[in-house]
Amino acid sequence: MNQQTFDLDAVMPLLREAVRPFPKAAMFALAELGYTSPFEQLIACIISIRTRDETSLPVAIKLFDHARTPAAMVRLTTDEIEDLIRDSTFHESKAPQIWTIARQIIDTYGDELPCDFDTLVSFAGVGPKCANLTLGIACKQPSISVDIHVHRVTNRWGYVQTRTPEKTLKALEAKLPERHWIEINERLVPFGKHICTGELPRCSTCPLLEMCQQVGVQEHR
Repeated sequence: MNQQTFDLDAVMPLLREAVRPFPKAAMFALAELGYTSPFEQLIACIISIRTRDETSLPVAIKLFDHARTPAAMVRLTTDEIEDLIRDSTFHESKAPQIWTIARQIIDTYGDELPCDFDTLVSFAGVGPKCANLTLGIACKQPSISVDIHVHRVTNRWGYVQTRTPEKTLKALEAKLPERHWIEINERLVPFGKHICTGELPRCSTCPLLEMCQQVGVQEHR
């Protein structure tokens, strides 16, 4: 397929329908449950790093049952935070990271985390993926969050041609219509987990097959 004709306005309805049977991406599922503040979204994204959605979602909720604001978070000890997020990967390092971020927010911003990219990535361990997810979901700012699924799928489509998620972010910012910036992560996370998988993607039943260049696909189901 000629990538020039890859129309995201036509693709998005197909994506929405394709992922309907599957669990939502964790940060979007959290938002639907009412955890919509920038602080909650940022902390939940940190918890989700290297952790499966089916684990990170209940872990984040468990933590927020005890602390949903920076002021409440710093009243916990790092040991208490670690115990609450123990099921997440790297909980030993995430616990002091979460506490420190909460303390920094209080000291600098008075318990209210600003919706600002440079502020978010200034915190230790926070990269563009979590910053942009926070801005998109909590702040409603057009932002593209590129994880491994967004990177793999958009390159497999032939929509971008990049080697790293960082370069995919820049390519998508230059090409993807802004109205799709937030939703692209919401749809491609479950799409990449369940349909356009890393190994043996389900191409034979994919509703986008006719539009996809299948870049790098050697075998499929």
